[in-house]
Amino acid sequence: MGKEKVVVTGGAGFIGSHIVDACIDRGFDVHIIDNLSGGKKEHINPKAKFHKLDIRNLDDIKPILKGAKYVFHTAALPRVQYSILNPQETNWVNVGGTVNLLIAASEGNVGKVIYSASSSAYGDSVKLPLKENMSANPKSPYGLHKYIGELYMKVWSEVYNLTTVSLRYFNVYGPRFDPDGAYALVIGKFLKQKKNGEALTIAGDGTQTRDFTHISDVVAANLLAAECVKASGGKVFNIGFGKRTSVNELAKLIGGKTTTIEPRLEPHDTEADNKKALKCFGWSPKISLEKGIKELKKEFGV
Repeated sequence: MGKEKVVVTGGAGFIGSHIVDACIDRGFDVHIIDNLSGGKKEHINPKAKFHKLDIRNLDDIKPILKGAKYVFHTAALPRVQYSILNPQETNWVNVGGTVNLLIAASEGNVGKVIYSASSSAYGDSVKLPLKENMSANPKSPYGLHKYIGELYMKVWSEVYNLTTVSLRYFNVYGPRFDPDGAYALVIGKFLKQKKNGEALTIAGDGTQTRDFTHISDVVAANLLAAECVKASGGKVFNIGFGKRTSVNELAKLIGGKTTTIEPRLEPHDTEADNKKALKCFGWSPKISLEKGIKELKKEFGV
């Protein structure tokens, strides 16, 4: 019997490429779908089969998904600001592409779809920590797209009998993330500024907080959710460290001079309640922000 097939959409991107590596290590026959709009060739594991395709083209992706045990759907245009400026294009990719993926998965007898959802679905909540049973209140086209994706996962489970699960990520960071990219923007910006000998620019008073979650913990969550029978039916799980860190505290961890810029229009605080994931598939984060930043400072040479 041959190796079991796994497909990672966006497998040349930050999160997707790490999932690819973990699946290769586990002995899967891994296929990557990526159009390289956000992904990078150098992130592609040479042991994976790379298909330069766009998830907006259903006929192209159908044969790749056919018969896969797991499909990890990480492909997206993930920038909040970009989605505000380009609502139609980002909708085609984030919503239309997800529908295509579900059609291909359903017709191709895929075992399970694990969807990369986003904590941006919550919007700005005064009540913390954020729990999965709270109402979604997205504040950007991107947040809305990711939430619609969750709803589609649930519908495809109920109507088409496809096994699906959604993982809501909180501020993912770690090796290989793009310092100019959509993930952990503030960490990337600070590291770049420090490397260039510039002052770290803090928006507003720096009291705003985020729940920074290391990429290795996110990968572990994906694999555990894939293997857990109870993580199905389009259920939604928070994947966050479960601790708030202010931008001021982050600046101290990175070190160096700071300067203040105009505050941004963004949620003031995020913090994940991650008990549901622990209870269902035994996931709990392992990498503290202190450890993660230390590792990144080495990588950036700062």
